[in-house]
Amino acid sequence: MRYNVRGENIEITPALREYAEKKIGKLERYFEESVDANVNVNLKYYNDQESKIEVTIPMTDLVLRAEENHQDMYAAIDLVVNKLERQIRKHKTKVNRKLREQGAPKFVFSNYPDDNVQEEVDDEEEVVRTKRFNLKPMDSEEAILQMDMLGHSFFVYTDAKTNKTNVVYKRKDGKYGLIEPHV
Repeated sequence: MRYNVRGENIEITPALREYAEKKIGKLERYFEESVDANVNVNLKYYNDQESKIEVTIPMTDLVLRAEENHQDMYAAIDLVVNKLERQIRKHKTKVNRKLREQGAPKFVFSNYPDDNVQEEVDDEEEVVRTKRFNLKPMDSEEAILQMDMLGHSFFVYTDAKTNKTNVVYKRKDGKYGLIEPHV
């Protein structure tokens, strides 16, 4: 792995860089072969004494991405690595099965550290409820109001101007996002 460690409002000390690379480097044990990827690590420090780390690892068949906030940057690094490990464990059986079905000669993930992920992944990904509803034409402001009234974190609607299906969602920072399809 090649590391691109950047800082916003924080100086990246050699100790901090080494700690991040060492911790994230431990993820390689989950893969069959050495990972040939650029690891993008973005460390941010906010005025309100909060640290944030974002890690993105784009690979050929998979993109691993996680972010975490904490007062201590070293603790944030530990938390984001734990989150990435959970992603890998969740997806390893599914990705390996998909590649095996496509006739790939090698699996992406190794069998380290557990082989019981198959049942866990299948149980977690089962669709337990299906909803059908008519999409009312509206603008994004009305969709946000509807979402807030329902207490949901997202809302699907038909845009009144474009007549396309859109999604508004509430972001972690409390602001709103809009997903517009592009065909």
